[in-house]
Amino acid sequence: MTDTLSPAVQICRDLIRCPSVTPTEGGALTILEKLLAGAGFDVSRVMFSDENTPDIENLFATIGSGNPHFVFAGHTDVVPVGEEAAWTHGPFDGTIADGMLHGRGAADMKGGVAAFAAASIDYVNAHPDGIPGQISFLITGDEEGPAINGTVKLLEWAKEQGHVFDACIVGEPTNPEALGDAIKVGRRGSLTGTLNVNGTQGHVAYQHLADNPVPGMLKLLSAVAEVRLDKGNERFQPSNLEITTVDAGNTATNVIPAHVMAKFNIRFNDQWSVSSLSKHVTKLLSDAAPEGLDWSIEFAREATDSFLTHDEALIRTLSSSIRAVTGNTPALSTSGGTSDARFIRKYCAVVEFGLVGQTMHKVDEHVAVADIEQLADIYLRFLQDYFQP
Repeated sequence: MTDTLSPAVQICRDLIRCPSVTPTEGGALTILEKLLAGAGFDVSRVMFSDENTPDIENLFATIGSGNPHFVFAGHTDVVPVGEEAAWTHGPFDGTIADGMLHGRGAADMKGGVAAFAAASIDYVNAHPDGIPGQISFLITGDEEGPAINGTVKLLEWAKEQGHVFDACIVGEPTNPEALGDAIKVGRRGSLTGTLNVNGTQGHVAYQHLADNPVPGMLKLLSAVAEVRLDKGNERFQPSNLEITTVDAGNTATNVIPAHVMAKFNIRFNDQWSVSSLSKHVTKLLSDAAPEGLDWSIEFAREATDSFLTHDEALIRTLSSSIRAVTGNTPALSTSGGTSDARFIRKYCAVVEFGLVGQTMHKVDEHVAVADIEQLADIYLRFLQDYFQP
């Protein structure tokens, strides 16, 4: 059956068979290095390190010269498989059944990486005298992890090497129902807070000798959970704050805990910045804190602001390519979570378009073989139109 697979599907299946759970490279970058180098790309494997985070290997590949300089971006790392026995097909087997390619990362996002690799190689092969510009790849193994030793540092490294990008497509799964449903032209910001309340441990029967931090924490959480941050606008949906964990570290039912911790995450639109939202939330908590409560709030350093891409030529060319291949007119969306586009947007215009994301991160993750093939066709048509004189 291997001989009947399109290049994009074959590449995707090969990548799925690499157990590249963050931060493990798993052989995925090796496959891409061999494939791209064989097509004439100059390929670099770059390792980055940082304090208290795992070392991450990344890949940068480029071909051509001059302008425009277009870049495809993506990741080959995947989330854990969960309960492996619950999978119908092995999560790293790359099984094709009933027109579907199964495996961890099929949707998020080895399918996207495979499609733009196949499309770029086709485009390069069609121009034996050289392409009219430059195509590059930014591939990380840290998108599903801390996102510290991946795209952020790879972009800095590429800049130090003299690379200046004009535009980028990130191959994340952007389509809710069918290929061609949506292009992501922006993302909401993300801000994570860790809330701590301290008390005094004691016996529940002698509460006057203790200081229970839990009621104080509940007052603080109620203050932020019930607030309406904004109503949204024509560009973004309303901001939302979600409490993600509350933990007193207490396994006994007859002990008042000495400490309780809670975490929350806010996905926010362009009516806020990281700075203004941090100050607003801190004031809400301060106003709600009972007198004498020993509490503190810390915001994670990887917080990011929202962004919206205004490169009409990039959006128009990609939309036209999608319509030509699928017949669908994509919506321009800013919904969903975060991606490495939040880092790339500081270097060039960026949009996201990939496969259907209904099964990403789930048991039995899978994508339609036909969708991978069509996605490669879309990317190829995009390159043909983007690099026209």
